[in-house]
This record gives sequence, C-alpha cells and structure tokens, in this order.
Amino acid sequence: MDDLSGPPRSEPTDDPGLAGRIAVWDAEAAAYDDPADHGLRDPAVRAAWSALLLPLLPSAPARVAELGCGTATLSALIAAAGHRVDAVDFSPAMLERARAKVAGLPGSPVRVLAGDAAHPPLTADSYDVVLCRHVLWALPDPVAVLRRWTALLRPGGVLVLVEGSWSTGAGITGAECVALAEAADLEPAHTPLVDPALWGREISDDRYLVVARPRRSVAKQRESGESR
Repeated sequence: MDDLSGPPRSEPTDDPGLAGRIAVWDAEAAAYDDPADHGLRDPAVRAAWSALLLPLLPSAPARVAELGCGTATLSALIAAAGHRVDAVDFSPAMLERARAKVAGLPGSPVRVLAGDAAHPPLTADSYDVVLCRHVLWALPDPVAVLRRWTALLRPGGVLVLVEGSWSTGAGITGAECVALAEAADLEPAHTPLVDPALWGREISDDRYLVVARPRRSVAKQRESGESR
C-alpha cells in the first residue's frame, strides 16, 4: 500500500498572477458548494456524478489525484467508493472546507494538500488517475500543464478532465480541449455532458468529459494486443 502520510514533492512556480488567482478562489469558497454540481447535496445529482466518474476508475483501491479540488466534493465521493485520493488546491479558504468535508471518512482516505494545480506538489509515476474538474480552462500554458499532469500517472494511468465553455463566456470548448490534449501527446476521447441530472437543471452550454491516455501507453497496449 502506498504511504499517504509522507511529504509531497513540491514544484517551483514563478507565476506572477498566482496570488491574484488565489484571492479570487478564496472569495468564492463560502458559496462554492451552493451549485448542485459543486456540493452534490442532492442525492440525484450525487448519484449522477458517481455513475459518470466511478466507472472510469480502476478497481478499488486505486490512487487518484484531484487537482484544483475546491472543497473536495469529488475527492470525498471517490474515496467513499474505496479509493485513496490526494486532493490539491491553492486556496486556503477552499482547503479549510475540504479538510472539514473529508475529516469524517473512515480510514482517512483523502490527503488534502496545499499547492498550485498547474505545478502539483505530487510525486511522478504515482497515480492511476489524475482528475481535474473546471480547472484547465483557467491555467496559463495548458499544454505544459497537461504534460505535468501526465507525468504523475503510473503506466496505464488515465487523465480525466471535466471542462466546459459556459454561457458566462468563460471556459474552453470541447474541440479546444481535445486539441490541447493532442498537443500534449495524449489520446483523448470526448463525451458531451448534457444530462440535467449532473447539473441539477437543464443546460444549453458546452459541458463535456475528456478521458485521455498518454500516447505511448496506448501504443504499447496496441502492440501487446497485436502480439497475442
């Protein structure tokens, strides 16, 4: 079993806008769980996210990194299914709520860490899944970020992105996300997320899931299949 208690490997960052972004998300923390898809307080919405995400994970206990975890709602959901999660966020206010949310989980399966999702304070080649929801769109140099995230994966690991191009004008389109993944040497699969159960309401904007595997890993799997 992997040790979840050891110190993480920190990564340097010289991002001049980091302090401002932290302040923005600190200000969002108090109301962050109010939208149905953030807090997952509605059992139907929670069930919809479970049905979406849990089949993408290996058999428990897999090791998962959630980057830009916010209040760690998805980390708690995944941990409740028997997985071990390292949840990373740079906002102290979000981290405070995240730690409170996962504190009562049996066996302490979630480790909440302070860090920039663009430069995760995590060890390479250590995770079966890297999960990011509504994070990539907000980061500078997303191709470099995707490569850093990919480096965290064990052989056979998978990157799971939930993103969108929202009616507010923020975000990235599904086509843009796929192109970024391909530029980062990933093989992405795109799925629209149009089910109102995921959001607690009808939606009209572009929300989607991208599941991406390192191109080298996919090539090895294909070679293995052809050799049988």
